[in-house]
Amino acid sequence: MTTETTKPKAVKRTARAEPALELEFSIERLQFLIVDALEDMKGQSIAVFNTQGLSDLFDRVVIASGTSNRQTRALANNVVEKVKKNGGAIYGLEGEDTGEWVLVDCGDIIVHILQPAMRAHFRLEEIWGSEEISLEEVKKLGKPKRRPGPKTKKTLVVRETKTTSRRVRG
Repeated sequence: MTTETTKPKAVKRTARAEPALELEFSIERLQFLIVDALEDMKGQSIAVFNTQGLSDLFDRVVIASGTSNRQTRALANNVVEKVKKNGGAIYGLEGEDTGEWVLVDCGDIIVHILQPAMRAHFRLEEIWGSEEISLEEVKKLGKPKRRPGPKTKKTLVVRETKTTSRRVRG
């Protein structure tokens, strides 16, 4: 009699993160990661706008400038890598072929990376700029919370002396 073992079926993965992970991955954390990725690659004139009342499709718009085609592509790639590395999802990437204007769709946040001439021409700040969020606030709200380390117990060391024994906290 032969026994046949069956392989488990492959589980189809979705593009979104797991629900438990999504709850921990807040909009504040996502915007922090994006701004941090742009600053890492020397992105210029970074601006973050709250667009919750302006669009149902996304909650934030981040606009940054790069000095060349190469830098705009590098900025976009760094955003994609950092968001994915930290558990976020990228839903689209447009404009990498020319590098004059690269758009990264991070779901709740849309990132526009433009060369200065394109940015001056299209003036996206005028469209989305009603509620700008300061970079200091982005950094303050999005930094990962430090978990407290294990509590250490102070040990009592007993030292013997000739006359009395003394307790010393160590």
